[in-house]
Amino acid sequence: MQPAQIPLSVLDLATVGEGTTSGQALADTSAYARRADELGYLRFWVAEHHNMNTVASTNPPVLMSHLAAVTNRIKVGSGGVMLPNHAPLVVAEQFALLEALYPGRVDLGVGRAPGTDGATAAALRRTADLTAEDFPRDLIDVMGLLGDQRAERGLWSRFAATPVATSSPEVVLLGSSGYSAQLAGMLGLPFAFAHHFDMGGTLAAVELYQRHFEPSAILAEPYTIVSASVLAAENEQRARWLANPGQLRRYGMRTGRLYPLYRPEDAAHHPEMDAANSMPSYRIVGSVDQVMAGLRELVSATNASEIMLHTATYGLAERITSLELVAAEWPWFAERGVVSAVTA
Repeated sequence: MQPAQIPLSVLDLATVGEGTTSGQALADTSAYARRADELGYLRFWVAEHHNMNTVASTNPPVLMSHLAAVTNRIKVGSGGVMLPNHAPLVVAEQFALLEALYPGRVDLGVGRAPGTDGATAAALRRTADLTAEDFPRDLIDVMGLLGDQRAERGLWSRFAATPVATSSPEVVLLGSSGYSAQLAGMLGLPFAFAHHFDMGGTLAAVELYQRHFEPSAILAEPYTIVSASVLAAENEQRARWLANPGQLRRYGMRTGRLYPLYRPEDAAHHPEMDAANSMPSYRIVGSVDQVMAGLRELVSATNASEIMLHTATYGLAERITSLELVAAEWPWFAERGVVSAVTA
């Protein structure tokens, strides 16, 4: 597909920068979502992480309700709800309620990872018996409760997520492996691959999804969302300087050290910064021309239906600038007549 046909969306974690608070991180996420809405981005998703000192996005449905209330058009979603942590009926009730409040604007992105360590996952689940192996059954139950019934019987046979539903949220299966890709294809669901994890396997997973895809009542053809770490700035040097905090934090996570999200000036002088920048990465960082080239290459390689941007840097203003620079150049926005919003 050509860039003019490829929508762009946004993924955010409500990351708590060094020296700030959870309240500030959530206020920044709200402002970020409002600007993405004004610019014409298709979706704004928030992640589920637990017991992490840098991530304020612990409960996607609660945050989504707030974000939908402070925006006008953009779809809000979970990137994602980690289903093994929750009872399927609870998830279905939460998203049925959101859909009733904001019809046509709610996405339920579902993942099977815990989004945390084992001890925290056990505390969330209140049992050691619930595992990711229950995921396909639980997913089918959530889908059925939201109106997409794939079997003769399930939880929906006895329970209702909401009394009188008139519409359903869009269910998207998330993944970073071939397992989720194949399952999404077999169920005929949209599939979102976590390319921004920087762990590789993107092309193989996308190929598996497309090869195993079976048309369903909700989707006739494969729909692939690929997330990407993207940061655009006035020039490559500034972009890489702004990207240092996110890269250092990722390097720390991979080496067993939970670094805070430093200010760029502090990250630049960190003793591990050179090692962090030498770590292989699929980030798309640079001037707007460089970012445009990187996005086009990613679309071409993956045959993506949609790209979801995750921008990891310290300041809100820099994240918004990146969104604006990308929106001003990506053809899909011009096709929708939102260029004036970018330059206003």
